[in-house]
Amino acid sequence: MAENGTDCDQRRIRMSKEQHNGNFTDSSMLSERKRREREERLNIVLWKKPLVTLQYFCLETLINLKEWTIKLWRRRGVLACVLLALAVLTALYYIEGTHQQYVRYMEKKFFWCAYWVGLGILSSVGLGTGLHTFLLYLGPHIASVTLAAYECNSVNFPEPPYPDQIICPDQETTGGSISLWAIISKVRLEACMWGAGTAIGELPPYFMARAARLSGAEPDDEEYQEFEEMLEHAETAQDFASRAKLAVQNLVQKVGFFGILACASIPNPLFDLAGITCGHFLVPFWTFFGATLIGKAVIKMHIQ
Repeated sequence: MAENGTDCDQRRIRMSKEQHNGNFTDSSMLSERKRREREERLNIVLWKKPLVTLQYFCLETLINLKEWTIKLWRRRGVLACVLLALAVLTALYYIEGTHQQYVRYMEKKFFWCAYWVGLGILSSVGLGTGLHTFLLYLGPHIASVTLAAYECNSVNFPEPPYPDQIICPDQETTGGSISLWAIISKVRLEACMWGAGTAIGELPPYFMARAARLSGAEPDDEEYQEFEEMLEHAETAQDFASRAKLAVQNLVQKVGFFGILACASIPNPLFDLAGITCGHFLVPFWTFFGATLIGKAVIKMHIQ
């Protein structure tokens, strides 16, 4: 019986070793297959394989059109309301009347807000490599308004020509020095629109990681590959940068909405990682975007 027990133990050890070797082999084969697929995707470019690239482009376009058509058909009531609203707005825009002064005012405000939203998108859409539009555009605008407010002792700059030119009002204010809150109120629209643009610019990492998680494919993006490696070596991370990224990932994953809000409310160069984390763990879109929008367009902009 002792010999039989020893034989059973030896067989169990051999089976566990074979199973471990099989898992190791499967993992190696999976990694090798992912590497080959990544190399194949990198070779599918227009100047190397134009016909194959155009074929995949047409197929992807048809698939997206089919999916969008199905989604629009399911929401045909909402689509009809949107088209009706656009038709009414178009009629109000072209029909002459006393309402045209309000139409022109709303048109000017709309393009002014779209300008700052576009600059905000340019600032954050490049996965940390975007144009620094805060230093180039928003910062100088706030500085010019601040200097003019202290010089004129008022923020009642006439429109037009503000904001192209800042001209002091004819009637000077004599009610004491200008307050900081008055200056903030004067530039709040521009700052909040710029912050909303930066929130929109954080969506590509989120959608990229979400699509990769749902499809099972590994995207050819360095940020996402770094995120995958960080998850694999989370327990053995020692350097400060890796631990900081891991802390952001844990905060977003465990706390949820308020964790995203906390990361978005402060100047955070690692927020791209938060977007990738939310997409990877399938955080709902409005949870991610709502917290990002509030944090960047309201809290962070008032702090800045």
